[in-house]
Amino acid sequence: MKTATKAELALNPKKGLNIRTRSSITGWLFVLLAVIMIFIFYFYPMIQAFILSLKTGTGVNMEYTGFSNYKRLLSDVTFWAAVKNTFIYLIVQVPLMIILGLFISVLLNDNKLRFKGFFRTAIFLPCVTSLVAYAVVFKYLFSPDGLVNSLLMNVHLISSPIQWITDPFWAKITIIIAITWRWTGYNMIFYLSSLQNIDHSVYEAARIDGASAWTQFTKITIPLLKPIILFTSITSTIGTLQLFDEVMNITKGGPGNATLTISQYIYNLSFKYSADFGYAATVSYSIVIMIIILSFIQFKAAGERNG
Repeated sequence: MKTATKAELALNPKKGLNIRTRSSITGWLFVLLAVIMIFIFYFYPMIQAFILSLKTGTGVNMEYTGFSNYKRLLSDVTFWAAVKNTFIYLIVQVPLMIILGLFISVLLNDNKLRFKGFFRTAIFLPCVTSLVAYAVVFKYLFSPDGLVNSLLMNVHLISSPIQWITDPFWAKITIIIAITWRWTGYNMIFYLSSLQNIDHSVYEAARIDGASAWTQFTKITIPLLKPIILFTSITSTIGTLQLFDEVMNITKGGPGNATLTISQYIYNLSFKYSADFGYAATVSYSIVIMIIILSFIQFKAAGERNG
């Protein structure tokens, strides 16, 4: 068999490459642009943000001070108040949203249910609703003379209006209701799409064996949806740790930082108070660390249950 000479390889480099190598190069050429864009718009800003977190000062007068911002973080009362509020939302709202999404998806997956398309659209619609519009509606609904207080007083559940926006406890409840209303439909879509891929013969066999609806839900549906439940748990956790929009538009972090979140605190440090971008970058990296830790815990917990 005749081998290619150096001159032939120079004229036609492909002769010196096998099919697997050429396929690999072709594949990398297709994804090269995406890799470059991801690095420029994701990883490079992350690196720059970390470098920024090691600086103090304003504008061009910033100077390296090492980990002084991280030491400051440990004694920052406002930061820990924001962390506390964020974790209250996380602990209450994420399980509530996942459980509601599961139950609603199971109900909407019933073949006997009429107008399923309407209900699915209605429940998913809040996800695509204008944030400012729905924040204004919520402020109106939960105002002292709003619809919610009027309904509760008409059915004699309360004797005086609840201060949903101005009371520290009820303001947190309002934020939790708003987040749950907006994002439950988002998780529901994932569960619903997964349920439609489960063979109905599995449920038919369970019914023949005498399994109740609750037994089918706990012994069949939940185990088969575990990967999707893990995915939605992690994405919901990340979204809640980055919570900003609802708090900013409904309560503005008040009253007295009672609803302040970490992301809103970053905004305040950058644009509301005297600009301190170095410390704001430090606070933003605290969210990264929390996300990594909580995601690792969730993966480990899910892995142990699957094992």
